[in-house]
Amino acid sequence: MKEKYSKVITKIQEADSIVIGASNGLSISEGIHIFADDSSFQENFGDFRKKHGFRSIIQGCFYPFPSQEEKWAFFSRMYEYFLINKEASPIMKNLYELVKDKNYFVVTSNIDAHFTLAGFPKERLFEIEGNCRNLQCSHGCHNQIYPGDEILSKMARNQENGKVLPSLIPKCPECGGSMQVHIEIDGNFLRDKSWQTMYQAYQEFIEKAHGKKIVLLELGVGARNQMIKAPFMNLTNLEECATYITFNKGGELYIPDVIAAKSIGIDGNIAEVLQQLVKLK
Repeated sequence: MKEKYSKVITKIQEADSIVIGASNGLSISEGIHIFADDSSFQENFGDFRKKHGFRSIIQGCFYPFPSQEEKWAFFSRMYEYFLINKEASPIMKNLYELVKDKNYFVVTSNIDAHFTLAGFPKERLFEIEGNCRNLQCSHGCHNQIYPGDEILSKMARNQENGKVLPSLIPKCPECGGSMQVHIEIDGNFLRDKSWQTMYQAYQEFIEKAHGKKIVLLELGVGARNQMIKAPFMNLTNLEECATYITFNKGGELYIPDVIAAKSIGIDGNIAEVLQQLVKLK
Protein backbone atom coordinates (compact mmCIF):
# COMPACT_ATOMS: atom_id res chain seq x y z
CA MET A 1 0.00 0.00 0.00
CA LYS A 2 2.87 2.38 0.81
CA GLU A 3 4.11 1.94 -2.75
CA LYS A 4 0.67 3.00 -4.04
CA TYR A 5 0.67 6.06 -1.78
CA SER A 6 4.13 7.05 -3.02
CA LYS A 7 2.98 6.68 -6.62
CA VAL A 8 -0.07 8.91 -5.93
CA ILE A 9 2.14 11.61 -4.38
CA THR A 10 4.56 11.45 -7.33
CA LYS A 11 1.72 11.78 -9.85
CA ILE A 12 0.26 14.77 -7.94
CA GLN A 13 3.65 16.47 -7.67
CA GLU A 14 4.42 15.96 -11.35
CA ALA A 15 0.98 17.02 -12.59
CA ASP A 16 0.50 20.24 -14.55
CA SER A 17 -3.22 20.16 -13.69
CA ILE A 18 -5.39 18.32 -11.15
CA VAL A 19 -9.15 17.91 -11.43
CA ILE A 20 -10.77 16.82 -8.15
CA GLY A 21 -14.13 15.08 -8.41
CA ALA A 22 -16.04 14.49 -5.18
CA SER A 23 -19.34 12.93 -4.22
CA ASN A 24 -21.14 11.39 -1.24
CA GLY A 25 -18.32 9.05 -0.25
CA LEU A 26 -16.22 12.06 0.75
CA SER A 27 -19.04 13.42 2.95
CA ILE A 28 -19.55 9.97 4.48
CA SER A 29 -15.88 9.88 5.44
CA GLU A 30 -16.50 13.17 7.30
CA GLY A 31 -19.38 11.57 9.21
CA ILE A 32 -22.23 13.02 7.13
CA HIS A 33 -24.32 10.36 5.42
CA ILE A 34 -27.31 11.94 3.68
CA PHE A 35 -28.68 8.53 2.64
CA ALA A 36 -28.55 6.85 6.06
CA ASP A 37 -31.03 6.39 8.90
CA ASP A 38 -28.10 6.44 11.32
CA SER A 39 -27.69 7.71 14.89
CA SER A 40 -26.61 11.13 13.64
CA PHE A 41 -29.76 11.48 11.53
CA GLN A 42 -31.98 10.33 14.38
CA GLU A 43 -30.30 12.69 16.83
CA ASN A 44 -30.60 15.75 14.58
CA PHE A 45 -33.78 15.00 12.61
CA GLY A 46 -35.60 12.50 14.84
CA ASP A 47 -38.68 14.70 15.24
CA PHE A 48 -39.10 14.92 11.45
CA ARG A 49 -38.55 11.16 11.20
CA LYS A 50 -41.30 10.55 13.75
CA LYS A 51 -43.79 13.05 12.32
CA HIS A 52 -43.23 12.72 8.56
CA GLY A 53 -41.79 9.22 8.26
CA PHE A 54 -38.74 9.89 6.13
CA ARG A 55 -35.58 8.02 7.04
CA SER A 56 -32.68 10.12 5.73
CA ILE A 57 -31.63 13.67 4.89
CA ILE A 58 -31.97 12.98 1.17
CA GLN A 59 -35.56 11.76 1.65
CA GLY A 60 -36.26 14.96 3.60
CA CYS A 61 -34.94 17.05 0.70
CA PHE A 62 -37.56 15.52 -1.63
CA TYR A 63 -40.38 15.26 0.92
CA PRO A 64 -43.63 17.14 0.10
CA PHE A 65 -43.95 19.09 3.35
CA PRO A 66 -47.56 20.13 4.12
CA SER A 67 -46.53 23.70 4.99
CA GLN A 68 -43.79 26.26 4.36
CA GLU A 69 -43.21 26.45 8.13
CA GLU A 70 -42.33 22.74 8.21
CA LYS A 71 -40.33 22.84 4.98
CA TRP A 72 -38.10 25.62 6.25
CA ALA A 73 -37.72 23.99 9.66
CA PHE A 74 -36.16 21.00 7.89
CA PHE A 75 -33.96 22.87 5.40
CA SER A 76 -32.67 25.37 7.95
CA ARG A 77 -31.89 22.48 10.31
CA MET A 78 -30.05 20.73 7.48
CA TYR A 79 -28.05 23.92 6.92
CA GLU A 80 -27.24 24.06 10.63
CA TYR A 81 -26.24 20.39 10.66
CA PHE A 82 -23.86 20.89 7.73
CA LEU A 83 -22.38 24.28 8.61
CA ILE A 84 -23.19 26.11 11.84
CA ASN A 85 -20.36 26.18 14.42
CA LYS A 86 -18.37 23.88 12.18
CA GLU A 87 -14.74 24.09 11.19
CA ALA A 88 -13.37 22.30 8.18
CA SER A 89 -12.92 18.61 8.98
CA PRO A 90 -9.42 17.09 9.15
CA ILE A 91 -10.32 15.26 5.92
CA MET A 92 -11.05 18.45 4.00
CA LYS A 93 -8.00 20.17 5.52
CA ASN A 94 -5.81 17.27 4.36
CA LEU A 95 -7.30 17.37 0.87
CA TYR A 96 -6.61 21.11 0.67
CA GLU A 97 -3.06 20.57 1.98
CA LEU A 98 -2.49 17.94 -0.71
CA VAL A 99 -3.33 20.23 -3.65
CA LYS A 100 -3.11 23.84 -2.41
CA ASP A 101 0.16 24.56 -4.23
CA LYS A 102 -0.97 22.94 -7.48
CA ASN A 103 -3.04 24.08 -10.44
CA TYR A 104 -6.36 22.44 -9.53
CA PHE A 105 -10.12 22.62 -10.06
CA VAL A 106 -12.93 20.94 -8.08
CA VAL A 107 -16.19 19.51 -9.41
CA THR A 108 -18.61 18.10 -6.83
CA SER A 109 -22.19 16.93 -6.45
CA ASN A 110 -22.04 17.44 -2.67
CA ILE A 111 -24.42 20.09 -1.31
CA ASP A 112 -22.82 20.64 2.12
CA ALA A 113 -20.55 23.58 1.08
CA HIS A 114 -17.60 21.97 2.84
CA PHE A 115 -15.08 22.83 0.12
CA THR A 116 -15.39 26.56 0.75
CA LEU A 117 -15.33 25.86 4.49
CA ALA A 118 -11.90 24.23 3.99
CA GLY A 119 -10.48 27.16 2.06
CA PHE A 120 -11.02 26.06 -1.53
CA PRO A 121 -11.68 29.30 -3.46
CA LYS A 122 -15.04 29.68 -5.18
CA GLU A 123 -13.42 30.41 -8.53
CA ARG A 124 -11.98 26.87 -8.53
CA LEU A 125 -15.18 25.13 -7.47
CA PHE A 126 -18.12 23.88 -9.55
CA GLU A 127 -20.98 22.61 -7.37
CA ILE A 128 -23.09 20.80 -9.96
CA GLU A 129 -26.20 20.46 -7.79
CA GLY A 130 -25.88 23.71 -5.83
CA ASN A 131 -25.37 23.93 -2.08
CA CYS A 132 -27.34 24.25 1.14
CA ARG A 133 -26.51 27.89 1.86
CA ASN A 134 -28.05 29.60 -1.19
CA LEU A 135 -31.70 30.31 -2.05
CA GLN A 136 -33.74 30.67 -5.24
CA CYS A 137 -37.34 31.26 -6.27
CA SER A 138 -39.24 27.96 -6.04
CA HIS A 139 -40.89 28.70 -9.39
CA GLY A 140 -37.69 29.89 -11.06
CA CYS A 141 -39.42 33.15 -11.97
CA HIS A 142 -36.05 34.86 -12.49
CA ASN A 143 -32.53 33.62 -12.97
CA GLN A 144 -30.78 34.59 -9.74
CA ILE A 145 -29.66 32.88 -6.55
CA TYR A 146 -29.30 34.59 -3.17
CA PRO A 147 -27.09 34.05 -0.11
CA GLY A 148 -29.21 32.44 2.59
CA ASP A 149 -26.84 32.16 5.58
CA GLU A 150 -28.50 34.86 7.66
CA ILE A 151 -32.11 33.76 7.28
CA LEU A 152 -31.28 30.03 7.43
CA SER A 153 -29.34 30.57 10.69
CA LYS A 154 -32.25 32.54 12.13
CA MET A 155 -34.79 29.87 11.15
CA ALA A 156 -32.58 27.11 12.55
CA ARG A 157 -32.45 28.91 15.92
CA ASN A 158 -36.18 29.70 16.03
CA GLN A 159 -38.16 26.46 15.71
CA GLU A 160 -41.02 25.04 17.68
CA ASN A 161 -42.81 21.72 17.12
CA GLY A 162 -40.98 21.22 13.83
CA LYS A 163 -42.03 24.60 12.42
CA VAL A 164 -40.51 28.04 11.95
CA LEU A 165 -42.30 31.32 12.53
CA PRO A 166 -44.28 32.41 9.44
CA SER A 167 -42.63 35.85 9.68
CA LEU A 168 -39.20 34.28 9.05
CA ILE A 169 -40.13 32.45 5.84
CA PRO A 170 -38.28 33.98 2.86
CA LYS A 171 -40.28 35.30 -0.09
CA CYS A 172 -39.09 35.71 -3.66
CA PRO A 173 -38.07 39.37 -4.12
CA GLU A 174 -39.49 39.35 -7.67
CA CYS A 175 -42.80 37.41 -7.61
CA GLY A 176 -43.42 37.33 -3.84
CA GLY A 177 -43.83 33.55 -4.01
CA SER A 178 -42.08 30.80 -2.08
CA MET A 179 -38.36 30.19 -2.20
CA GLN A 180 -36.24 27.07 -1.79
CA VAL A 181 -32.66 26.09 -1.08
CA HIS A 182 -30.59 26.12 -4.26
CA ILE A 183 -30.07 22.37 -4.57
CA GLU A 184 -31.29 20.17 -7.40
CA ILE A 185 -34.48 18.66 -6.01
CA ASP A 186 -36.82 19.44 -8.92
CA GLY A 187 -37.02 20.81 -12.45
CA ASN A 188 -36.92 24.41 -11.20
CA PHE A 189 -33.26 24.18 -10.14
CA LEU A 190 -31.60 27.32 -11.47
CA ARG A 191 -28.50 27.12 -13.59
CA ASP A 192 -28.01 30.86 -13.17
CA LYS A 193 -25.15 33.06 -14.33
CA SER A 194 -22.83 31.96 -11.50
CA TRP A 195 -23.59 28.27 -12.18
CA GLN A 196 -22.94 28.79 -15.91
CA THR A 197 -19.73 30.68 -15.16
CA MET A 198 -18.35 27.84 -13.06
CA TYR A 199 -19.45 25.21 -15.59
CA GLN A 200 -17.55 27.18 -18.22
CA ALA A 201 -14.51 27.52 -15.92
CA TYR A 202 -14.51 23.74 -15.47
CA GLN A 203 -14.61 23.16 -19.24
CA GLU A 204 -11.86 25.72 -19.87
CA PHE A 205 -9.65 24.20 -17.18
CA ILE A 206 -9.86 20.81 -18.93
CA GLU A 207 -9.24 22.37 -22.34
CA LYS A 208 -6.10 24.13 -21.08
CA ALA A 209 -4.86 20.85 -19.59
CA HIS A 210 -4.99 19.13 -23.00
CA GLY A 211 -1.74 17.40 -23.90
CA LYS A 212 -0.17 18.06 -20.49
CA LYS A 213 0.19 15.92 -17.38
CA ILE A 214 -3.28 15.83 -15.82
CA VAL A 215 -4.45 13.97 -12.71
CA LEU A 216 -8.13 13.10 -12.32
CA LEU A 217 -8.49 12.68 -8.55
CA GLU A 218 -11.84 11.07 -7.71
CA LEU A 219 -13.05 10.92 -4.10
CA GLY A 220 -16.02 8.84 -2.99
CA VAL A 221 -17.86 8.88 -6.32
CA GLY A 222 -20.27 5.94 -6.58
CA ALA A 223 -20.89 4.00 -9.78
CA ARG A 224 -24.27 5.70 -10.27
CA ASN A 225 -22.79 9.20 -10.27
CA GLN A 226 -21.95 9.26 -13.95
CA MET A 227 -21.96 13.08 -14.21
CA ILE A 228 -18.54 13.06 -12.50
CA LYS A 229 -17.24 9.53 -13.12
CA ALA A 230 -17.92 9.22 -16.86
CA PRO A 231 -16.12 12.46 -17.90
CA PHE A 232 -13.15 11.52 -15.66
CA MET A 233 -12.84 8.08 -17.23
CA ASN A 234 -13.32 9.42 -20.77
CA LEU A 235 -10.69 12.09 -20.26
CA THR A 236 -8.25 9.52 -18.86
CA ASN A 237 -8.80 7.42 -21.96
CA LEU A 238 -8.41 10.33 -24.39
CA GLU A 239 -5.47 12.17 -22.81
CA GLU A 240 -2.10 10.51 -23.33
CA CYS A 241 -0.58 11.99 -20.16
CA ALA A 242 -3.61 11.54 -17.88
CA THR A 243 -3.70 9.58 -14.62
CA TYR A 244 -6.96 8.51 -13.00
CA ILE A 245 -6.70 8.20 -9.21
CA THR A 246 -9.74 6.98 -7.30
CA PHE A 247 -10.34 6.58 -3.55
CA ASN A 248 -13.40 4.69 -2.37
CA LYS A 249 -14.51 1.96 0.00
CA GLY A 250 -17.07 -0.78 0.45
CA GLY A 251 -16.71 -2.36 -2.96
CA GLU A 252 -17.35 0.95 -4.77
CA LEU A 253 -13.91 0.96 -6.40
CA TYR A 254 -14.12 0.36 -10.14
CA ILE A 255 -11.54 0.88 -12.88
CA PRO A 256 -12.39 -0.30 -16.42
CA ASP A 257 -9.74 -2.31 -18.27
CA VAL A 258 -9.35 0.33 -20.99
CA ILE A 259 -7.80 2.81 -18.53
CA ALA A 260 -6.33 0.35 -15.98
CA ALA A 261 -2.73 1.03 -17.04
CA LYS A 262 -3.21 4.77 -16.39
CA SER A 263 -5.09 4.37 -13.09
CA ILE A 264 -4.47 4.00 -9.37
CA GLY A 265 -7.28 2.77 -7.12
CA ILE A 266 -7.16 2.77 -3.33
CA ASP A 267 -9.91 0.86 -1.55
CA GLY A 268 -10.23 2.06 2.03
CA ASN A 269 -11.19 4.83 4.42
CA ILE A 270 -10.75 8.14 2.56
CA ALA A 271 -9.90 9.94 5.82
CA GLU A 272 -7.01 7.56 6.48
CA VAL A 273 -5.82 7.64 2.86
CA LEU A 274 -5.63 11.46 2.81
CA GLN A 275 -3.87 11.52 6.18
CA GLN A 276 -1.20 9.11 4.92
CA LEU A 277 -0.72 11.08 1.70
CA VAL A 278 -0.23 14.38 3.54
CA LYS A 279 2.37 12.70 5.79
CA LEU A 280 4.24 11.48 2.71
CA LYS A 281 4.04 14.88 1.02
